[in-house]
Amino acid sequence: MSVGRRAVVTAGAGLALALAGASPARSQGHPSMRTLFIAGDSTAAQKYADAAPETGWGMALPFFLHRDVRVSNHAVNGRSTKSFLDEGRLDVILAAIRPGDLLLVQFGHNDQKTADPTRYTEPWSTYQDNLRVFVEGARSRGALPVLATSVERRKFAADGTALRTHGAYPAAMRAVAHASDVPLLDIEALSLGLWQGLGPETTKTYFNWTATEQDNTHFNPPGAIAVARLVTAELLRTRVLTPRETRRVEDDVPADRITWPAPEETRS
Repeated sequence: MSVGRRAVVTAGAGLALALAGASPARSQGHPSMRTLFIAGDSTAAQKYADAAPETGWGMALPFFLHRDVRVSNHAVNGRSTKSFLDEGRLDVILAAIRPGDLLLVQFGHNDQKTADPTRYTEPWSTYQDNLRVFVEGARSRGALPVLATSVERRKFAADGTALRTHGAYPAAMRAVAHASDVPLLDIEALSLGLWQGLGPETTKTYFNWTATEQDNTHFNPPGAIAVARLVTAELLRTRVLTPRETRRVEDDVPADRITWPAPEETRS
């Protein structure tokens, strides 16, 4: 039975140790390494050459982390908390995660799909229930769960005001984080502020706007780098990571550092 649909044991030891500044976990074969797992949707996911220049922010996150913090990106296009759990994708993560590792969870874009029963969740009930499954699953393995509100889309009012597009989902996640004593990265609020500062025209250079596409949800390399920088800054602010586990958070990262591997023969 999938962990998404069974009770899991809550073990707060991983959270307590991490917040107390405990040493990183000793992953198998790497005495000083720990892994940051990402569970999320297309905004974070690995992209391939057939999707370029579309870029998930998870692809840029390693630029800001010390080599002893490895990123294992399990984010997948089109997934919500519900579909990710129903497909057994959390089970795959929990089979690999180790004490002291991190599970960063960002969902919301596809939980809003009211017309799709395979993905839709209600923010104050099923969405929160599913988030707690991720939290309890990580804790049951001695890992640290981290919740991240959804990065904002590019949407502006006629007067140039950046608009919120995620309804009640960010507030619902904040409530779960508070009630469950889980670190929260408020990427929704931070990205909204970033888009507001950049304005309607400049933000086009951060999203996947091409000669044939005007995509206000997914990023190009500069956008993915900018969001990954926000994520890293929040990991530092919340003390999930220490300064020695990050690098060049204030430095420019050239967009040409992003690469897209060849498409996998079989990929979801």
